[in-house]
Amino acid sequence: MQYHINIRKAEQSKLPTVDFNNLPFGRTFADHMFTAEYRDGEWTDCRIEPFGDLQLSPANMSIHYGQSIFEGMKAHRADDGRILIFRPEAHATRLRNSANRMGMPDFPTDLFHQAVEALVGLDAAWVPSLQGTSLYIRPFIFAADEFLGVRPSDTYKFMVITGPAGAYYNAPVKLFVSQKYVRAFAGGTGEAKAAGNYASTLMAVKEIRAQGYDQLLWLDGVEHKYIHECGTMNMFFVINGVVVTPALNGMILKGVTRDSIITLLNDKNIPTEVRDVTIDEIADAYRNGALEEVFGSGTAAVVQHVSHIKFNDLIMDLPPVEGRTISNMLYGEIMGLRTGSVTDTYDWVHTVNVAESVVN
Repeated sequence: MQYHINIRKAEQSKLPTVDFNNLPFGRTFADHMFTAEYRDGEWTDCRIEPFGDLQLSPANMSIHYGQSIFEGMKAHRADDGRILIFRPEAHATRLRNSANRMGMPDFPTDLFHQAVEALVGLDAAWVPSLQGTSLYIRPFIFAADEFLGVRPSDTYKFMVITGPAGAYYNAPVKLFVSQKYVRAFAGGTGEAKAAGNYASTLMAVKEIRAQGYDQLLWLDGVEHKYIHECGTMNMFFVINGVVVTPALNGMILKGVTRDSIITLLNDKNIPTEVRDVTIDEIADAYRNGALEEVFGSGTAAVVQHVSHIKFNDLIMDLPPVEGRTISNMLYGEIMGLRTGSVTDTYDWVHTVNVAESVVN
């Protein structure tokens, strides 16, 4: 289905004020935003307008009851000038799954694609070209009813905002194994990309950062031994040449980059195991000298090296990044696909048609 998108352009671009040589993550925003409204059982009033503040009632239900979900994507500029988006269809599917889990209306995949295409195309000049930079794309949906009662909202807003960004992490990260706090339980919302999943982790992250660590490595909420994920990433461990990653179990986010990595590993015939992984297994592998690499994966982080893991009194000081053959190879492959320097044999990369996107 083709949706009509009304476009009201910003009178003056903020682009000249941006230092593209110094781009923090998530603090700079492009000129426009996309909005669609859900009411009377359908998504309507699709529009692009200048980026700006929202006017919300203090009784907005998303503020009080947390019906809010989001996605994270990136657009890269290829060497030939094309603007590429990595696996948008997978992000559209995950948004729909998150909406279903949170009792929100289904969001049409074709509207997702048209919204992202139109917005990124209109703000094409905001897509940076320096290595390690991208245009970060944030689609999200939140409840819009004005009502102080616990029930699913009847109305919702879908929005997309974008902004040029540098790396999410600027160095290998140090992880702290959490045995005090739990991120997700069976039957909960751990698999959804819901705002509340992140809110519940913030106190724990605050505590461990005071001790010099960057993120938590989450364990299961029953036996406190099975590894789930890191705060912003899925996790991978290389043990004696075998790449091991926790199996999805309804409590772990279905990472798009995670899925891409597993596909690449299998195609390159690198031994890979998707299964339950315990923290004791990782600690034993470290003590035995078998733990060769640890890295996380995610849209923002791509492939992120882990330098240390603290588990009880054990601090795992991991091998130097320079010698990590598998994770460095994967980073090169994923970034090559995202930027067009590696041939896309998977039909993962979408090229934004800028000329069509800017037409009202």
